[in-house]
Amino acid sequence: MSNNLAVLHALDTAKTQWYHVTAIVIAGMGFFTDAYDLFCISTVSKLLGRLYYYNPSTGKPGKLPTQVNNSVIGVALVGTLTGQLFFGWLGDKLGRKKVYGITLILMVICAICSGLSFGSSAGSVIGTLCFFRFWLGFGIGGDYPLSATIMSEYANKKTRGAFIAAVFAMQGVGIVFAGLVSMTLSSIFLSKYSAKSFKEDQVFSTQPEADYLWRIVLMLGALPALLTYYWRMKMPETGRYTALIEGNAKQAAIDMGRVLDIEIQADGDKLSQFKASNDYSLLSKEFFRRHGMHLIGTTTTWFLLDIAFYSQNLTQKDIFPAMGLTNKAEAVNALREMFETSRAMFIVALLGTFPGYWFTVFFIEKIGRFRIQLIGFFMMSVFMLILSIKYTYLRSDNKYLFATLYALTFFFANFGPNSTTFVLPAELFPTRLRSTCHAISAASGKAGAMVGAFFVQSYTLDGNPKKIQKALMFLALTNMLGFCFTFLVTETKGRSLEEISGEDGGQNETQMTSEPQMTRQGSHRETI
Repeated sequence: MSNNLAVLHALDTAKTQWYHVTAIVIAGMGFFTDAYDLFCISTVSKLLGRLYYYNPSTGKPGKLPTQVNNSVIGVALVGTLTGQLFFGWLGDKLGRKKVYGITLILMVICAICSGLSFGSSAGSVIGTLCFFRFWLGFGIGGDYPLSATIMSEYANKKTRGAFIAAVFAMQGVGIVFAGLVSMTLSSIFLSKYSAKSFKEDQVFSTQPEADYLWRIVLMLGALPALLTYYWRMKMPETGRYTALIEGNAKQAAIDMGRVLDIEIQADGDKLSQFKASNDYSLLSKEFFRRHGMHLIGTTTTWFLLDIAFYSQNLTQKDIFPAMGLTNKAEAVNALREMFETSRAMFIVALLGTFPGYWFTVFFIEKIGRFRIQLIGFFMMSVFMLILSIKYTYLRSDNKYLFATLYALTFFFANFGPNSTTFVLPAELFPTRLRSTCHAISAASGKAGAMVGAFFVQSYTLDGNPKKIQKALMFLALTNMLGFCFTFLVTETKGRSLEEISGEDGGQNETQMTSEPQMTRQGSHRETI
């Protein structure tokens, strides 16, 4: 664009370089850690139940009470929501880079501490676990807006969607590893400490050594975050933030010229024009006029998507026995149950979840964000509707079809709204408020995840077919609503961030579509 700053034009048109790949890995390892930490709890929660909540009078293996189970899983989501809002706001106030290392240190410390416990009673172990998982979630939350914003501001306009989606796709790798690590370690423990099934020996079917296993699995989440800390600290501030918010186009040119192989002329004369076009706050009428519909669109779609996505991920351990992927709890010992749960989780993640992320990376610039999101919501809704209507038949007479349909809902979540709801808020909003708006959208998603953890999951815990059927029907409906709310966002592919948000002094997409006959001034009322 002719009226664009040279540093922004250079970033938009830069060829894909090694540094782009490095940035994807550095930002992506945060997501790898996020997914590992958030989802490995599914593989260890049954083990915690056996170790700390066994009651001989029931004649059944120990199981986390519904409230305790929801707290252990949900507390990290509460932490994530608060972390997203806090660090997202901070990322716009202090800069992306300054805040980026703090989130990683928090994740490392809290992942290690999650595996420790003060005292040995059920209350003290679960209390410690919940405390540190809240703060772990707080650190994870900060990674969402910062990683998305950093990647969108580094990338060129032709491959920006694919780069942001690739960062997010590391979540898929993290979910696969959560299953793989749990499966491998439980297999090693099982070979060393064999035991009879619960049916044969109720007390000794739970190996005491299992107490070390869940701690090791949780603590290993600190490793990937620790490995990328040094590289994260070496990343310069994004050129867009330095130029547009700090008002230092010269420094932006130096920083970007150092890491990207591009020639940049430092020009400060156009900065005042950019500043004049963007001097409005989040709660202003001007923001609502320009970006209000987009923010409603990104928050509602992410909220509805995460109800379904987290419900699927967190309840799969309860649905696996119905699919025939795991044995009933009474038929196996504690370590064997964890091995079978993590093996099933690994298979579903590898065949259903993981490919979906990378399909998005490869097709997002061809098909576009808007269409991928619509297709994903629609297909998820269809598959969940079939699963809910035919649940009894599928689980008893056609387990392979059940497993296939279930895996396809995961595939279309990721080759669909789970990826695009992350990408769009990083592109639709102006630099001054990009991190905050992404944080608000992501926090809305985590509110949806909490609906999944605290409400939907309570329908699946006891394995009652009628209740699971109701849960699946509810999820089919939320996905259909997500399909409808997608029409509030717009396609962003192939355009610069400044062009999309109207930061270059032109009109943004909302204005172009909703104000064809109006001038920009004095039209607040009609647009709103």
